[in-house]
Amino acid sequence: MSDSGATRHVVVVGASLAGTRTVQNLRSSGHSGPITLIGAESELPYDRPPLSKDLLRSDWADETVEGFRLLTRAELDALEADVRLGVAATAVDTTARTLTLADGTTIGYDVLVIATGASARPSPWRPASGVVQLRTLDDARAIAGRLALQEPIVVVGGGFIGTEIAAAAVGYGCPVTVVDPVPEPMARLVGPEIAGIITDLHERNGAATRFGVGVVDITGEAGALTVVLADGTELAASTAVVGIGTIPNIDWLAGSGLLLDNGVMTDQYLRALGVADVYAIGDVARWPHPGRGGIRAEHWTNASDQARYVAGAIVHGVSAAYEPSDYVWSDQYDWKIHTVGWRDPAGTSVLVGDLEADGRVAVIHSDENGKACGAVTVNWVRALNQIRRQLMTGGTPDSIVDSLRERAA
Repeated sequence: MSDSGATRHVVVVGASLAGTRTVQNLRSSGHSGPITLIGAESELPYDRPPLSKDLLRSDWADETVEGFRLLTRAELDALEADVRLGVAATAVDTTARTLTLADGTTIGYDVLVIATGASARPSPWRPASGVVQLRTLDDARAIAGRLALQEPIVVVGGGFIGTEIAAAAVGYGCPVTVVDPVPEPMARLVGPEIAGIITDLHERNGAATRFGVGVVDITGEAGALTVVLADGTELAASTAVVGIGTIPNIDWLAGSGLLLDNGVMTDQYLRALGVADVYAIGDVARWPHPGRGGIRAEHWTNASDQARYVAGAIVHGVSAAYEPSDYVWSDQYDWKIHTVGWRDPAGTSVLVGDLEADGRVAVIHSDENGKACGAVTVNWVRALNQIRRQLMTGGTPDSIVDSLRERAA
């Protein structure tokens, strides 16, 4: 295509990983035209995975927090973009190609990239105080302050975020209980083969678990909460951390002409359906995954990969659909859990290794047609790297399992 793609005005809404990386990749791909970056938070862009990992275990010194910025002020300035932090986008007119901000400003665009991410699903339990949720840097600061009190914590939600916060709370010396209505919440993430092992890890480290029973109410106030479970049990807590999923930040797009359904719906090229010259990426995008259908993929690697892909598409055009890498990691105490690819509930899985004997294990997933589609590893980074290579080159489930068994022997 002509160089028109490299000179158009690109407006990126969302200054977290997906949005920031889009701006960086636009410049590195040769985009010479104007770029505007809009961010609702006044903070310099920062990485979100450390919010439930490193930062909750840190002393919150300024240099610690600055270490998790996506880029410095000088690096941001070097991008020569019009950066507007602390002001949210409130509406978009895709016919006039204009964006309205919370301060009343109107900005025109040639290309729009929506990267507004997702927010924590609001807690249905709202006592006077004491219920906290994690999504932003300020949220992490508030949670760390509560953990530092070393008082009882109830974590509602047994996914990666909830269990990472539970591990941090145990590290602070807090009595911790994790509650989830699903009997094995980790099975959704890693499969049933090792879900119980991860639950055992938390219990060995001192966290209590109440799985298979939901929360029906939280009453009281910070320092004196009562968490009421569906079976009538009452848990006393100083703080309740609620992590029950996320919702995409799409309310501001109502009436825009975009197709919205649990995210901004896109085609396989991450182009928003229903309008021209609009892309959606990161946690806010619902796109057609080649193996899983329409999904929102809420993880760091997806946001980064989609930012790079869309920047290239804007500057140079596209010739191939976006292909995901599907890589996620979690820190649980001193364990490192990694997932790559995806797990097909209709498929099969094979476990390789022995956590008790060797301190490491891998689970290889096949889809319903017998094709290798993903894996989970625990404390086995070399196996992870080997599996990723074999998945990329079309390795069969048997060949992957055999090579891992040889490595483990």
